[in-house]
Amino acid sequence: MAIPELDRARVVRWAENQVPEHVRDQVRVEAEVDGHRITIVESHPSFHDENEWTGTPVARLRYTGTTGDWTLYWRDRNLKFHLYRDFPATPHVQEILDFLDSRADPIFWG
Repeated sequence: MAIPELDRARVVRWAENQVPEHVRDQVRVEAEVDGHRITIVESHPSFHDENEWTGTPVARLRYTGTTGDWTLYWRDRNLKFHLYRDFPATPHVQEILDFLDSRADPIFWG
């Protein structure tokens, strides 16, 4: 089962609202949807070409259609994602977004 459209739209809208409009020429937060997962990426203009943007993955949200649950993953220095065991699976993607908003663990936002 694919990501529910409402959840996908909620994550995309959440990402777009992470950065005030007046600084979006300097930083953006984007939600990259790929199959059953959504990767939250923080992007900045390239140092070499201001028309190119460079993204750093911050977190990954994975949807499991058989259970209807979302899980949260963190990225290590080798660019590999790992299940974030301190946050249980939830059927409500908004709970994960609220946790990321809280900045409770610097592993996500540095």
